[in-house]
Amino acid sequence: MARLARGLARGDDGVVRCFWAESDPLYTGYHDEEWGFPVADDRRLFEKICLEGFQAGLSWLTILRKREAFRRAFRRFDIDAVARFGARDVARLLGDAGIVRHRGKIESTINNARRARELVRQNGSLAAFFWSFEPAAMQRPKRVTWPVLLSLAKTPASTALSQELRKRGWTFVGPTTAYAFMQAMGLVNDHIEGCAVRERVEWARARFRRPMPSPAAMPSRAAR
Repeated sequence: MARLARGLARGDDGVVRCFWAESDPLYTGYHDEEWGFPVADDRRLFEKICLEGFQAGLSWLTILRKREAFRRAFRRFDIDAVARFGARDVARLLGDAGIVRHRGKIESTINNARRARELVRQNGSLAAFFWSFEPAAMQRPKRVTWPVLLSLAKTPASTALSQELRKRGWTFVGPTTAYAFMQAMGLVNDHIEGCAVRERVEWARARFRRPMPSPAAMPSRAAR
């Protein structure tokens, strides 16, 4: 059997995957069915950018294990519902052992829901805003290998997204958080060359209809 490239692992089912997918069954399912596949649903995009904020200082596996509890606590990440949360909701969430009970991150999620509503009004959808930051093919590495992936903790595109969100009042959205969001929601395909899922993601991205921003979208973003 040929030796696998760095960053890859063969599962008990014989499938070659990005190595991190083999560390836990939850990761395997997430890797195979979610990570990297393009998403245009506003609720899912909002959920992910919020959960990436909650992950700060923790592992994604910790958040993944608590994801259903987060969904229950934050009304399935309905943007309008979360935007209406007030002090009583903050107190309720601080008492919810199923989620990460961090006041700053909880209040950030509520704040970001209010900012997300503004983006929807201005762009037609949250998806249109986020997808306007998809990097051009020429900005991407020709081959995604493990050493290349290690250099992509943040990129010019994720830095631009982070800066724009911060300018609009979002919090817990640094460039590294923004890039993890872009990886997960399919704005880039960072499955390592040789991973069995990489081609499936490429196929999905090729057929994905990018959401178009409304005419009110900022010209500075369209030029990126």
